[in-house]
Amino acid sequence: MFIGIPSELEAALTDLTLPAWKLDGPALARSTMEEYRTELATAPRFEETVATLRHAVTGEGGGYAVLRLGNLAKALGSAAGDRFLRLATAFAAEIATPFSPFPQWPLWKDIGVKIDKDPGKSSGIGYNAFHMDLVNATRPPEYTTLLCVRPDPLGGGPSILSDAHAAVARLSEDNRALLAESAYHYGTFFNLHGLGEECKPFPILDGSDPGAGFVRFTAKMLERSQLSEAHGAAARELAEQLVWGQVSFMLEAGDYLIVNQRRFLHGREALQSGQETVPVGDRRLLLQLFLRAQPGTGSAA
Repeated sequence: MFIGIPSELEAALTDLTLPAWKLDGPALARSTMEEYRTELATAPRFEETVATLRHAVTGEGGGYAVLRLGNLAKALGSAAGDRFLRLATAFAAEIATPFSPFPQWPLWKDIGVKIDKDPGKSSGIGYNAFHMDLVNATRPPEYTTLLCVRPDPLGGGPSILSDAHAAVARLSEDNRALLAESAYHYGTFFNLHGLGEECKPFPILDGSDPGAGFVRFTAKMLERSQLSEAHGAAARELAEQLVWGQVSFMLEAGDYLIVNQRRFLHGREALQSGQETVPVGDRRLLLQLFLRAQPGTGSAA
């Protein structure tokens, strides 16, 4: 769902300057969240817009939304500027608590384009297959978010999303049983906080009721992890179903994608060829922010 910002709200937010945020460990401080909400709550149609956003991301039948903040990015100078990032953080805090699991990174993490990187990585230039972020943590983020600062100037790199539970429902009962076994592993786990412990091996299906819980899947493990023939075949069928059910769209400058990881997996089509001709400062740039739901909830902070 694409959610526009009403003109009267845009005008009010353009004139607003939120204070710098404070952190409490890896997370946005509760005092900052309360301060941002107090500042924004009186803006015309803010509550209405946030209610639409929450429903799209956490409501029945939902799982993701793109908040179209491009006009605000232009008015405030840049989608990477302090004033704009504080507004984006304030919107994110209406869904859940922003936090950074990476001690070496600030709250927002850059995802640029590196032509010498593994093409399948988030900063690579190739197809980034369906995955859940931080799949091998016992407490992965409930939400992953991506703010588009610059799209690919050559026109590539559409975002892809797929309803993970709908894909699982299309599998055979035997394959669902295989995916529920702790037989999968992927990636490393070090220098992280706020994510619990490493989950290795892990089940792709966590035993929750159908349609609930994380689907711990990353297509990269099909090539980079040693799986039994049966477990590999079940995971490949899931990958095929995710592609079958995918939606695809281009993020524009200022677009803010919020994905509920309990429901949807995400990825990206390849960037357009010729990236080596694009100056580094003009290449596609996203900023990533993770959100943590409060204990006992799947949604609001």
